[in-house]
Amino acid sequence: MLNISLPTAVYIHIPFCRRRCFYCDFPIAVLGGKTDINTSTMIKDYVEILCQEIRLTSPSSTPLKTLFFGGGTPSLLPVKALDKILETLEKTFEIDKNAEISMEIDPATFTFEQLKGYDHLGVNRFSLGAQAFQDELLKMCGRWHQAHDIFAAVDTLHQLNITNFSLDLISGLPHQTLSHWEDSLKQAIALSPVHLSCYDLVLEPVTVFGKQYQPGNTPLPDDDTTADMYRLASQILQEAGYEHYEISNYAKPSYQCRHNRIYWQNKPFYGFGMGATSYINGSRFKRPHTRQSYAEWVQNQSVIDTPPLTSTDFLLETLMLGLRLKEGIALTKIKEQFGENMPKKILEILKPYIEQKWVIMTPDKLNFNESSHIALTRPEGFLFSNVVLTALFEKLS
Repeated sequence: MLNISLPTAVYIHIPFCRRRCFYCDFPIAVLGGKTDINTSTMIKDYVEILCQEIRLTSPSSTPLKTLFFGGGTPSLLPVKALDKILETLEKTFEIDKNAEISMEIDPATFTFEQLKGYDHLGVNRFSLGAQAFQDELLKMCGRWHQAHDIFAAVDTLHQLNITNFSLDLISGLPHQTLSHWEDSLKQAIALSPVHLSCYDLVLEPVTVFGKQYQPGNTPLPDDDTTADMYRLASQILQEAGYEHYEISNYAKPSYQCRHNRIYWQNKPFYGFGMGATSYINGSRFKRPHTRQSYAEWVQNQSVIDTPPLTSTDFLLETLMLGLRLKEGIALTKIKEQFGENMPKKILEILKPYIEQKWVIMTPDKLNFNESSHIALTRPEGFLFSNVVLTALFEKLS
């Protein structure tokens, strides 16, 4: 049974960056260091097209409950431009008064007045892209900011009494040591974010890093070191009061990212902007990846005609996404959606990983009932999730 409920979440892609980081393969538009964001015709034109796409969408009857401005670097968006986008969303869909409105921001890309403007417009959750606290690593990654900019950015958040903010960190960077990683974790904790995201470097072929380095080779940390980095993050952050609620994410009580949980629970969502993906009526659709092709697509009012996911695809996505969460997946839900025998089939595949203590079943037995869940253990099950998922995909495809 595919998920055809109405979306209550929306992702808005803001593609602008001062420069492209060496690990990034996202659809972005580089502004350079001298562009004034308040007078940029590139930004103005993009926002016009973005709002046009939003207006062309058939609205649901349910107000939006989560909004996420991602990028790119959304903190390069002028306050007036954000106001225009939010107004368009409100007129098209209506925004719930208690909606979570998240925005990614980068150090050294916003001012006090700018952040104050975002806050005034209703942005109530900020995700700060710190990535590392060592200047040599930031420079080597092609980041726009330095370590002191992270502290300045958090100070600005504190001046505005904004406490609901997250920090992003990356492990497995070239030349990064376990000592570097431990230092970054401890400095991040000292800044008192209510949420942290810790991502392991992925070498995408089209990126600078993807062309320079091969997995497992120097100067990249070896597999044992990156595994130790993962274990260390889980240990240090949980000891500091953060719940390891998703493979890459940690939160203080009541501060899990509501929007991202929509993805992990395989629920529908709207996506707007260059390169953004939407998931509606059981179908996923990704928009064109360049500003010109995206603008042409919107202006031509192209019809989105994508085939819905098959039942097998939906099952595999449900497992892949749901097992990212601490609580895992309810077997009764699997039974309802995919048939009487599917839970038993899944448990048979997972039996060796349950014995290996990478997967846990609650209650702890191999017969499911109304309260049974399957979940990956922390940190080992999370760490070896790809092994578990590969087994599921091979035998269920």
